[in-house]
Amino acid sequence: MAGPVTSPVTAPAAARIAVVGGGPAGLYAAALLKRQAPERDIVLWERNAPDDTFGFGVVLSDETLDGIETADPVFHAALHRDLVSWEDVDVVHRGRTVTCGGHGFAALGRHRLLDLLHRRCRELGVTVRFRAQAPPAAELARSYDLVIAADGAGSRIRDTHRDHFRPTVTSHRCRYIWLATDYALDAFRFEITETPYGVMQLHAYPFGPDASTVIVEMREEVWRRTGLDGRDEQASLDACAGWFPRLLKGHALRSNRSTWNVFRTVVNERWSHGRTVLLGDAAHTAHFSIGSGTKLALEDAVSLAAHLDGGVTSVTEALAAYEAERRPVVESLQRAARASMEWMEDLAVRVDGPPRRFAFDLLTRSRRVTHDNLRLRDPGFVAAVEEEAGVPAGTPPMFTPFELRGLTLRNRVVVSPMDMYSATDGTPGDFHLVHLGARALGGAGLVMTEMVCVSAQGRITPGCTGMYAPEHERAWERVVGFVHGRAPGTAIGVQLGHSGRKGSTRLMWEGIDQPLPEGNWPLVAPSAIPYRAGVNQTPHALNVPELAVLRDEFVRSAEAAARAGFDLLELHCAHGYLLSGFLSPLTNQRTDAYGSGLTGRLAFPLEVFDAVRAVWPAERPMTVRISATDWAEGGTTADDAVAIARAFAEHGADAIDVSTGQVVPDERPAFGRSYQTPFADRIRREVGVPVIAVGAIASWDDVNSLILAGRADLCALARPHLYDPNWTLHAAAEQGYSGPGAPWPLPYRAGSRRPPAGRRA
Repeated sequence: MAGPVTSPVTAPAAARIAVVGGGPAGLYAAALLKRQAPERDIVLWERNAPDDTFGFGVVLSDETLDGIETADPVFHAALHRDLVSWEDVDVVHRGRTVTCGGHGFAALGRHRLLDLLHRRCRELGVTVRFRAQAPPAAELARSYDLVIAADGAGSRIRDTHRDHFRPTVTSHRCRYIWLATDYALDAFRFEITETPYGVMQLHAYPFGPDASTVIVEMREEVWRRTGLDGRDEQASLDACAGWFPRLLKGHALRSNRSTWNVFRTVVNERWSHGRTVLLGDAAHTAHFSIGSGTKLALEDAVSLAAHLDGGVTSVTEALAAYEAERRPVVESLQRAARASMEWMEDLAVRVDGPPRRFAFDLLTRSRRVTHDNLRLRDPGFVAAVEEEAGVPAGTPPMFTPFELRGLTLRNRVVVSPMDMYSATDGTPGDFHLVHLGARALGGAGLVMTEMVCVSAQGRITPGCTGMYAPEHERAWERVVGFVHGRAPGTAIGVQLGHSGRKGSTRLMWEGIDQPLPEGNWPLVAPSAIPYRAGVNQTPHALNVPELAVLRDEFVRSAEAAARAGFDLLELHCAHGYLLSGFLSPLTNQRTDAYGSGLTGRLAFPLEVFDAVRAVWPAERPMTVRISATDWAEGGTTADDAVAIARAFAEHGADAIDVSTGQVVPDERPAFGRSYQTPFADRIRREVGVPVIAVGAIASWDDVNSLILAGRADLCALARPHLYDPNWTLHAAAEQGYSGPGAPWPLPYRAGSRRPPAGRRA
């Protein structure tokens, strides 16, 4: 047996350690810490018996197993002997099985994992007290150098120090039950069934030579309709067996005191308090659909032990280092788990998709598995998905054309509207010609202007562009002419808007949303509510005659934009500007026909849309940008966004550009990779209108994934186009594509290959 890892310090950072909770996190942390320093006195309390466990199989990633091997080769060897592995994922839906290979999973029974951990703790001399309630948190903190709270998602120690840890526990919309069957599947299996009660899904995988985990999940309202609420365990087993007979092949389902649960996401603002630290589910949870709970628990234990053995001068220093290392990893995985969970919650709107595309959508739901990743794992699967979706062979999905009314875009990339704050009295100049012209030459299918303001009063800053004077129209005509003449095939769109209560502020780099030091102009809004009380001025609440004047300003700007030759017009109803201010209940508190419920809040934006659509050329498309959520309590919700999108679509919007937030300053966005795309996805599926997805879409792989999965029709990127005006052309070159979706301008064609990194003499 390998000897313990030694440290340059003569005494361990924590000589006496209390561990509360005998799950994988607590047991493994105790074993590692004892292995590092055999002189440590480590006591673990577990209120259940040694053979009490809930659930069946657990999935471990290669990354987790590598960490275990480094931390404790003896335990890794014992663990490895019991692992079962597989590579395929089967997606079963409406009688069709679609298989994708190359994934690589490993699992074992939860009972076996705990048995191995019990044995390892006994070998190393950890004192484990089963069927024993741990002393109170305060007593433990007084008596031990370190207290490890590994007592699960409902942690009593965490709750004792709730004011310090500041936990947030969020319940979600599905019910699930954890079962097993006595035969081994040969793949990870997702199965969908459509019943009279609603759509249900199954997650199943092998965890032994003759056993598989089976998790059945469905929306709360579907579960209620089944009548299983209040029924006994056997009734659930019989019902699940009846819903998924193809899986079982005559085998029975079994349970282990299984109940229908609601998954709860646990997040803590802090993970340690003095010498007490949270580990595993006590610190964080992540939805089981990405197989993460045990993985995170074991990785937490490895990290904590490493930092306590890393030459630290104090326990608190080690706990701070542990949290600093683990928190970004956990938060990233929680974002992926949330995306996966929300995909499952909204499964009912996805079931009509073609079978292979449905499978691709499912496999990429967490946004961690992507088009390029799957192409490496199983190129045949991806090729079949692309063929089913009508993607020509050899063409990345992002380079397929898309039609909006009478406009055909040669690819799915949009240069997102970005305020440049570089106009003079509303007039765009040479900067705008170069800025937009360069990005048009860079290969995007559609280049959008920044928000072009319909009046001087409607500007955000003195540097914002406008379309309310003849010189504005002439300047924009010059920009449009350059794009059409020098970047043929690239479309250019104008975004029209009015700043509302967010106007009369400094240029972004001089102080975003800060009022001008002098020369402020009066602001208008649906209601007299300042953007930030005591900082921004209180706007004038518009009366009905003033609304008519504003509507006509949008009309005049649209007529000028049409004469200037723009291919597409987008109405800006997002980000807290004027029309967005009407849509949000946080900014519209009117009691007349232009407030009082969503129908009233929609009234003026729809009036403006109708008036603009009436003068905008019939063959040219119109889109609407919305904030699909305010990220604030009492604000616009995702359900509201669907209704708003449906209303605009019914009035003739050709696509909805789905952004979020920026409506109120105290918003709390859930940032992350492609974090706004689920809102676009839902609108696309429920309303049936094309959508433009935006928000932290950073790579061409993201674009290909979103388009092929059917979550978006177009993808708008902002910062990547600031970093690289030729982003689209470079994406084509990096994928080895040279087709009609991304032609290089003739003067640039010699640069269409990546330059060599260096030369040898």
